[in-house]
Amino acid sequence: MRLDSFDLNLLVAFEILLEERSVTRAAKRLNVTQSAMSAALKRLRESFKDELLVLHGKKMIPTQHALALAPEVSETLVRLKGLIATSTRFDPATSKRQFRVNASDYITTVLLAPLIEQLQEEAPGVRLQLSLPGSSSARLLEAGEIDLILTPEEFMEGDHPRELLFEEKFVVVGTKRNRLLAEPMTRETFLEAGHIAVRISNQDTFIERELLKLMPERRIEVTAQSFIQVPWLISGTNRLSVMHERLANVSATVLGLTTADPPFPLPRMREMMQHHVARSKDAGLTWLRRKIAGYAQKI
Repeated sequence: MRLDSFDLNLLVAFEILLEERSVTRAAKRLNVTQSAMSAALKRLRESFKDELLVLHGKKMIPTQHALALAPEVSETLVRLKGLIATSTRFDPATSKRQFRVNASDYITTVLLAPLIEQLQEEAPGVRLQLSLPGSSSARLLEAGEIDLILTPEEFMEGDHPRELLFEEKFVVVGTKRNRLLAEPMTRETFLEAGHIAVRISNQDTFIERELLKLMPERRIEVTAQSFIQVPWLISGTNRLSVMHERLANVSATVLGLTTADPPFPLPRMREMMQHHVARSKDAGLTWLRRKIAGYAQKI
């Protein structure tokens, strides 16, 4: 295969075709016609001298050669995107770039929201596309489909560069009128209350993992899908929840909540930031990383 006659856009088509295993769905994702997608598959087959995808009934099954090529193609695309990004000068005052950041509603509330307000004057055209963490976060970073992951250290995968943003303490949260919080909390009073837990995308959070080990008998009465829901679910009830101290402080005044130290030792959470190694020299991403890290030291 001669590189000077190979359309690099075919690598994008290859990656999408293997993910979707359907010409129709791949065409829809790339916003091209089905005939154009079929033509791309034909050219890929000619270039790699392999069928790549074989129709079996109503499904397209990748060949062994296609499966072997897939990780190499994904890595090549990430590096090409990084090469293009680093070849251009980044000026936050004039840039219209969109950054894709994977972060929980907790870190969005305590860190990204106030930072975005601060950046409005410095970088008025820069946009952030936020997504919630899940089981696919590491794969999305590996494929270059997100620029940054902000997550606890325990949930990080791969060997890509990472840096510590801050450490977070956890506190017990309830309403000011909750009698269980009138005195220093004990294990007994903690277990006396009904609790609100958080599971994101059907996965236990950092603090939920710790509580399940320390207090498996805790009575969970409400399970929320996000951290930001918890203060609102506590308000007007006698329930308790164990929350990040920074998030609890943000919502305490507005909702009439109060906090207490837990009656047992809890590890501090290390909130991290991770980017793909191929984008370490990306001027725009370096600027955003410095802004996030700098603001994280202030909160």
